[in-house]
Amino acid sequence: QVRLVESGGGLVQAGGSLRLSCAASGSAFRFDRMGWFRQGVGNLRELVATITTIGITNYADSVKGRFSISGDGAKNTVHLQMNSLKPEDTAVYYCNAITRDSSNWGQGTQVTVSS
Repeated sequence: QVRLVESGGGLVQAGGSLRLSCAASGSAFRFDRMGWFRQGVGNLRELVATITTIGITNYADSVKGRFSISGDGAKNTVHLQMNSLKPEDTAVYYCNAITRDSSNWGQGTQVTVSS
């Protein structure tokens, strides 16, 4: 069974930085893509950033230039460096890992940005 373990959320002031990490395990198949989504109160879950095994990245327009995603395919880990955080970045952040036959989610980690 696939397991995703997230870490690094917390409370930070506007303009500050946080780094999220996610480690995936338990899949019989390679994780083709890993990434982060977020869901604020009253909002739908939305893409933040993803990265493929060959390093192709995709970012939401709202985080371009502020967030940076990186991954280690050998360790099945993904990291999200979040800089210049804004109050509107406040949300639960979920790690996502896709294999050839499944899409898997972590339990979520809270990020709160105070103004």
